[in-house]
Amino acid sequence: MNISDAERIASVLESLKYQKTADMADADLVAVTMCSIRQSAVDRVHGLVQKFNEIKKKNPKLKTILTGCVLKKDKKIFIEGFDHVIDIRDIKKIPELLGAKQIIFRSFQSEAMSAKKNNLLSAPDSYLDITPKYSSDFSANVPIMTGCNNFCSYCVVPYTREREISRTAKEIVSEIKNLVKKGYKEVWLLGQNVNSYKDAGTNFPKLLGLINDIQGEFWIRFTSSHPKDFSDELINAMANNKKVTPYLNLPVQSGDNKVLKSMNRHYTVAEYKNKLKKLRKKIPNIAISTDIIVGFAGETKKEFMNTAKLFRDVKYDMAYINKYSPRAGTMAAKLKDNVSKEEKKNREKILTDILKQTALAHNKKLVGKETLVLFNENRGNNYFGKDQYYKTVKVASDKNLLGRLIKVRITETQPFILKGEIV
Repeated sequence: MNISDAERIASVLESLKYQKTADMADADLVAVTMCSIRQSAVDRVHGLVQKFNEIKKKNPKLKTILTGCVLKKDKKIFIEGFDHVIDIRDIKKIPELLGAKQIIFRSFQSEAMSAKKNNLLSAPDSYLDITPKYSSDFSANVPIMTGCNNFCSYCVVPYTREREISRTAKEIVSEIKNLVKKGYKEVWLLGQNVNSYKDAGTNFPKLLGLINDIQGEFWIRFTSSHPKDFSDELINAMANNKKVTPYLNLPVQSGDNKVLKSMNRHYTVAEYKNKLKKLRKKIPNIAISTDIIVGFAGETKKEFMNTAKLFRDVKYDMAYINKYSPRAGTMAAKLKDNVSKEEKKNREKILTDILKQTALAHNKKLVGKETLVLFNENRGNNYFGKDQYYKTVKVASDKNLLGRLIKVRITETQPFILKGEIV
């Protein structure tokens, strides 16, 4: 979501004739899109302030803007280090802050109007109406909603992005139609909880159907999903809409019911596993990943071992494992962080070892089989991409494969990478 926000900020700055520079020391303006999920991300912003102070000694005209997920208490701190600290919803105010005489926006609203308008409008109602400066020519981030109503005890998002707001289905479909016409091969539908998307009579499963009906060859992916809202209707939509790739990230966060309750997650381990059982029945070959927090406040060794058991039972293809650290401003920060750093590291290793085993077992079944890959990176003659199952695939080629969907035969596997050859 932060990448998508940065793309909209880039669009606003481009309309003001700013150009991107690779070296911050050469910049006239630096805009920082902040993440507040973990304290470490906040600490990195503090580090940037020190860099700005050094640069300003040589370039006193440097202007700095902080936006993104910023808590009110953090705003009071960072206002000392940034020229402007604004809510992400207020990026439409950037031209005014920078002294622009004419406020110009390139927005989805304006693009739908006649050419006589020259695609120029005054500030749109929502910052999501601003057309982004897409950072890729073949894979696009498309926010469908923003904000969160869940109040997980470790998360500040409901306090930084406030309550859930959904974009209209008409606008989302229109954006994706334009992307497909331009040759985009992959669309990521984004939201803090895409499952709770709602626009009049259109919920998330119905939105998937509308996007699936768009003419063209492209993949549909989405993140993030909350297990409590992962419905049978959504499972059916994933199975029946063929452009939706057979991959799901469903964050469980813990495999222990007591810890889940302390996290304010509103589901049990049994309920979570039952949803995955239904999903795998409908889509037998689906790849499943999850997010995990190890060493959550008060988590005992026994409670952690329940998470390890969940890993063995579910057999994930991938997991994003984070060691818990208290985030000021959350309910969990009031709890005692009584798991040592060494123990958190040990618990992370235990889960990683299980994950390597299950991921490798899944991948070995793919040797000799063909998979479609969208290539997004190259290092010399080695190209890397993601297949339908969001697995990393590496091939060697003398041709430029970037941005292309290509069929690859898998020849070798590791836990987190597949090697293959172009068919």
